[in-house]
Amino acid sequence: MDIAALIADPAAWVALVTLVVMEVVLGIDNLIFISILTNKLPPEHRDRARKIGIGLALIMRLGLLGTVAWIVQLTNPIFTAFGHGFSWKDLILIAGGLFLVWKATKEIHHSVDIEDHKEDLVGAGKDVVKMSFASAIGQILLLDLVFSIDSIITAVGMTPHLPIMVVAVLAAVTVMLLAATPLANFIEKNPTIVMLALAFLLMIGGTLIVEGFGVHVPKGYIYAAMAFSAGVEVLNMFARNARKRKKGGGQTLH
Repeated sequence: MDIAALIADPAAWVALVTLVVMEVVLGIDNLIFISILTNKLPPEHRDRARKIGIGLALIMRLGLLGTVAWIVQLTNPIFTAFGHGFSWKDLILIAGGLFLVWKATKEIHHSVDIEDHKEDLVGAGKDVVKMSFASAIGQILLLDLVFSIDSIITAVGMTPHLPIMVVAVLAAVTVMLLAATPLANFIEKNPTIVMLALAFLLMIGGTLIVEGFGVHVPKGYIYAAMAFSAGVEVLNMFARNARKRKKGGGQTLH
């Protein structure tokens, strides 16, 4: 089907809107990780790291769209263990999930143990900053790969039309680019949000692992839990600010 026919087809528009929403929702996981990781960098490096990370996500998604036939083959089992046929997609999801669980656990440990600043990047020397920036980009690239493959396989399952997939990916990455800095700033200014975001990453990592083992977890439950938790935290923030105002001032909600 050519572009003109797609534009004139109402079903194509419905598929496009649905896929854009799905891609934006799937991009939330990627964005939370990028926000937390780049906030570990010195302030002058953060914005550039976010743009590079999201740019890499876009390049990776568009590159994977150019190899749709290969991407579809990633779902074919390559060996069987524990009664489950593991595909390359499963192995990638398990590896990405383990990395997320490790990274989130490590960051939670650093947040809880205030004496542990061995890997703090703020105030480090120039050589360490350069190495840390490269490390941050490397970790973002690794998770970009995991989330990109999941995103493209989802897109392939929803529509056979490549132009629709490309537009949906471009729209989702644009939203990520616009939301990256505000989200990162919000997380940085509200320390309790950091712990909540890390808990989200733990949950997402666990979900990726179990899905890699063939257990389907409906995404709606995951995002509903995240939305509910975020809503409760927002109410807590309003309550804390109300108490501060009552005492005669203090930091307001950002």
